[in-house]
Amino acid sequence: MPEERLSGNIYDTQLMKRMLRYLKPYRKQFVLALLLTILLAILTPLRPWLFQYMLDHEVASGNLAGLRLLILLVLGLLLLQGFVMYFNTYLTSWLGQSVIKDVRNQVFRHILRLRLKYFDQTPIGVLQTRTINDVEALNEVFSSGLVRIMGELLQLVAIFLFMLFSNWKLTLVVLLTLPLSLLATYVFKTKVKVAFRNVRKAVSEMNSFLQEHITGMNIVHIFNREAREMEGFKNINRQLRRAHLNSVLYYSIFFPVVEIIAAMGTALLVWYGARHVISGEITFGMLVAFIMYISMFFRPIRMIADQFNVLQMGMVSAERIFKVLDTKEFIPNEGRLKEMEMNGKGISMDLQHVYFAYRDEDWVLKDVSMKVEAGEKVALVGATGSGETTIINLISRFYEYQKGRIAINGVDIREYDLSYLRSLIGVVLQDVFLFSGSIYDNITLNNPHIPPEQVEAAARRVGAHDFISRLPGGYQYEVQERGATLSLGQRQLIAFARVMTYDPRILVLDEATANIDTESEEIIQQAIDTVMAGRTSIIIAHRLSTIQKADKIVVLKKGRIIEMGSHEELLRQQGDYFRLYQLQFAG
Repeated sequence: MPEERLSGNIYDTQLMKRMLRYLKPYRKQFVLALLLTILLAILTPLRPWLFQYMLDHEVASGNLAGLRLLILLVLGLLLLQGFVMYFNTYLTSWLGQSVIKDVRNQVFRHILRLRLKYFDQTPIGVLQTRTINDVEALNEVFSSGLVRIMGELLQLVAIFLFMLFSNWKLTLVVLLTLPLSLLATYVFKTKVKVAFRNVRKAVSEMNSFLQEHITGMNIVHIFNREAREMEGFKNINRQLRRAHLNSVLYYSIFFPVVEIIAAMGTALLVWYGARHVISGEITFGMLVAFIMYISMFFRPIRMIADQFNVLQMGMVSAERIFKVLDTKEFIPNEGRLKEMEMNGKGISMDLQHVYFAYRDEDWVLKDVSMKVEAGEKVALVGATGSGETTIINLISRFYEYQKGRIAINGVDIREYDLSYLRSLIGVVLQDVFLFSGSIYDNITLNNPHIPPEQVEAAARRVGAHDFISRLPGGYQYEVQERGATLSLGQRQLIAFARVMTYDPRILVLDEATANIDTESEEIIQQAIDTVMAGRTSIIIAHRLSTIQKADKIVVLKKGRIIEMGSHEELLRQQGDYFRLYQLQFAG
């Protein structure tokens, strides 16, 4: 997946508009959070004003009763601020979690709709990063970054107004160092944008590396690649550390610089204010209040800069998330047909002059035409890469063919609703994929409408019930990731039970017995015969012994059909099938 364009701006208006759309369902909570933020901005500069009044009136006049009252008032103000901050923090965190829940649902729903071609070109680790890490970064934007930046800006305005109405000359002294702070903030935000984009890129690369190598760990061990792969991981890890340290470097420079600028402002204020206190132009209480104001005034600037981290991460993550959401790699689902007439013999299929290429006109299938009658058992044979599996993918519309026509029961497959079309087709692959969970869940695929009796009946029909019953917990036995605790034969039987449970009208067996031992193959073959009964079946196999009983055998070579007929007819032709048969049964 190509890296997104690099924008030098911390704030992208269009990007922010798209992000704010996710707040629409939570408008009331967001408005309440803003009101609490405004209230905090007003309460914060009240303390210096109260201290000024306390020093200039109550302390100066020796009014202890009034002093006690003001102290209690300050304590009450602090308690009120504490309560407002508590509710504001909880509410913004609730908002952030609610928004990322919606975003994560949308991203995964979008990923589920993408065509297989997209997954062929995109590493799984990248999509994991988008769905988990990048979405989590948005949580910080909505829970703290966005609202907190608005709050700090409001505090700046409130403090400035309090200072201005108290003494405009002292306010100008405070503002003398402001341009330096703004310059430092501008340089910082520009640098940190690039730094955090590099962090995100490095995290994505690490996720992809880990996912790929953990999945293929057996290959790593078989070929003694542990040391070499460790070096590769160290290199990616170094890049991630370097990216993080670059971002830390900018923070380690920025915050001391802002502190020094604030200290310079305080020194100027004390130098200027002390002279005017001595001359009687301003009161001592006012000088103390302004010293408090200047500390409060530079604090929001530091906090806003600190939130650049959050906002930058959020903006970069949002760009990457929206890049996935803007991907239109969909199979068009414009068909409206959701039912057809059924009979006990399955349904027919017809491929007419079909051409297919993954890229441009590099044809994988070339002018493929064949008809499969209802209830017929057709075998596809050919060398690896001849296009047998591609034909199956086209029938299920996992990929779209460029030329020709594919019809089921005489109707173009593009006229069927996509979900209904795929419900007609059951596929058993060579490499059976089982999810973490119970055997029952793997057979039903968590479909709540399938009753346990139907699952057990399907398992009995394919011969899987006996071994399932012997497992601890039976159908509730927990299958480990990819079914690692089950044998190949057991996984295949579960796959057949799954197909039988869903009762498709077309059955596809893609090398379903390729990795099975002889003893297991006999059980699997019985399951195959049971599942194929009354169904149109397509069998892909390189073991010719498994397809000799097929009604029709189609021989493919480099994407073309070169022979077609029954086992006996093809042997009599003494063509490619005959030569392949001789090679396998030469003994």
